[in-house]
Amino acid sequence: FFILTRLACAIAAAHSLLQSPLNHSHGACCCGSPLLQRFHERVMADITRRQFMGGAAAVMALFSGLRAPTAISAQPKRADGPLLLTNLRLFDGSGAALRDNVSVRIEEQRIQAILPGDAAPEGAEIIDCGGSVLMPGLIDAHWHTTLAAISQVDAMTADLGYIHLVAAQEAERTLMRGVTSVRDAGGPSFALKRAIDEGIVAGPRILPAGAMISQTSGHGDFRMRYEIPRANNAPLSEQERQGVAVIADGEAEVLRRTREQLMLGASQIKLMAGGGVASTYDPLDSTQFSERELRAAVDAAEDWGTYVMVHVYTSRGIQRALRAGAKSIEHGQLADEETVRMMAGEGAWWSLQPFLQDEDANVYPDAARREAQQQVAEGTVQAYELAQRFDIKTAWGTDILFTPQNTPNQLRQLVKLTRFYDPLTVLAMATGRNGELLSLSGSRNPYPGTLGKIEPGAMADLLLVNGDPSKNLDFLHDPERNLRLIMKGGRIYKDNV
Repeated sequence: FFILTRLACAIAAAHSLLQSPLNHSHGACCCGSPLLQRFHERVMADITRRQFMGGAAAVMALFSGLRAPTAISAQPKRADGPLLLTNLRLFDGSGAALRDNVSVRIEEQRIQAILPGDAAPEGAEIIDCGGSVLMPGLIDAHWHTTLAAISQVDAMTADLGYIHLVAAQEAERTLMRGVTSVRDAGGPSFALKRAIDEGIVAGPRILPAGAMISQTSGHGDFRMRYEIPRANNAPLSEQERQGVAVIADGEAEVLRRTREQLMLGASQIKLMAGGGVASTYDPLDSTQFSERELRAAVDAAEDWGTYVMVHVYTSRGIQRALRAGAKSIEHGQLADEETVRMMAGEGAWWSLQPFLQDEDANVYPDAARREAQQQVAEGTVQAYELAQRFDIKTAWGTDILFTPQNTPNQLRQLVKLTRFYDPLTVLAMATGRNGELLSLSGSRNPYPGTLGKIEPGAMADLLLVNGDPSKNLDFLHDPERNLRLIMKGGRIYKDNV
């Protein structure tokens, strides 16, 4: 009875969320902010991690028959047989020019064939696209599924059930913006991923990293000063127990923590290899983890057929991570030319975000953080120039944290890139190119098959849009109006055709 009462309260709180606006601030990575520390201390404080991992889907299923948020109650439209999409212009995710006079046949969650525009249906249900552009679903390569849409105040004060219901609601909103896949860059997203995969919650495909792995004093060490020092036999901190971040010092501990995340189902491993703008303890210029510690994680990930992504900004930290074998550099806006040459030589990915100190940036009261933020913003402009000059494999991501007013503008972070690239190149980055990055997870990829492209055998994650991406991406500013069809795995979640 006690548990049911608490769950009912969480549902009621989530319903009130739908009735009122959220007003709270994004910019450079703020994983180490004091508010994030408080969130980590609160999250799931009254249940064990094992209870949460096994229980989140059950909680949502228990209330699926009530008038709950649509993230729980919505169900996609299922086709009884093959579909044939006709009368369309095709952007296939490669960056090539739009193609006319083609049709796309979908069967059993995948694209079966690209056919001539006048192809016979052969038993398929026909969807006339009215001359609109068909493109792959978008992929955000740096997304925090649990942390994006909860405000700073609610993170400190809300019931725990409410926090996760907000994440479930945001998952649906993410999908309805046309983002059909995300690479989660750290946090307890395993349960929400399971609920989405089982059809309990509508949302994007999630490739989870699990807990962010950090050294003591690193970008994922969220403890308070009074918790220092920690004895060798002391219990884990609350954020470690709940799987938001874990602290590891020395090769043996890094190896253990990496293997734990792989055991829980991580698609890739996230390590903190440097400081951040919003950090309480670790300055932006700090280098974290020794090369041998980083190598321990890389070796463990490679043994499981996957890879390591690292949070880092500076050239020194990037070079150390590359020497250790990291495959994806997250942020990296302070990289110099020598470092970018090294990235090109190693074939590493550069997962950049448009941190430009603009209307989406966090507002900091102290001069030191504002100066670091400006440094990153200036580095962002240079980073995109260097990435193109040295032909680096570049991914698009957003890294929105604790800013619910910015999640509706997720796609604005993509449109901004037309400042640096032509529109079709930008769109290819957020579709086919990001799909290639996700495929680095190899056998740990929970969604085997091509993502981000429209080609035979690829997953049928598709958008039908009002707009011409060969000219601009302005249509992404209003996805509610301009996305006519949203399909994931051959199932239609929005149909305005």
